[in-house]
Amino acid sequence: MAVGQRARMMEETRAKLIRAARQAFAEKGYAAASMDDLTAAAGLTRGALYHNFGDKKGLLRAVIDQLDAEMVAKARAARDQAETPWLGFLAEGVAYIELALEPEIQRIMLLDGPAVLGDPSQWPGQNACLRTTTETVQALIDAGTVRPLDAEAAARLINGAALNAALWIAASDNPRAVLARAVEAFRHLATGLLEAKG
Repeated sequence: MAVGQRARMMEETRAKLIRAARQAFAEKGYAAASMDDLTAAAGLTRGALYHNFGDKKGLLRAVIDQLDAEMVAKARAARDQAETPWLGFLAEGVAYIELALEPEIQRIMLLDGPAVLGDPSQWPGQNACLRTTTETVQALIDAGTVRPLDAEAAARLINGAALNAALWIAASDNPRAVLARAVEAFRHLATGLLEAKG
């Protein structure tokens, strides 16, 4: 078998397992999704799951990585539609918080993910997001939009606020009502970074 064909088959196997796991985790939750059911849904064996992901937890990480990439793309799309870099910064944070209303994201990313994988602020995707937010804050400082301060500290606090708002929404009995409260508070917190115009 040619190396390229083998790599393509391995990637197809991974994609099938991720797709089946994503559906099972969203519908049943991580704990109730059996490895036998999701490998059968993918038309594969447990061996394929172990070979590609190590275990069920490794498969959850892969699903979360996929969801995280989709969330980043949606938040950046909101940013890119804004009229100014500052409004884009706000729109990106609000879009991230609003994604907590999506049932799949609620269940997998915000409820099961932290329960199984630990503190989301330590996940690799969050670290990449922190770097991007730090660069954005620094650019806003350099432009005179945001007051001079430590860009990384501001980025950590903004990202933490957005993540905790999303976790709060996901765990709430009334996510839509919590969303409105969280977004309003997030906007006020972020606005505190603005350079005072005098």
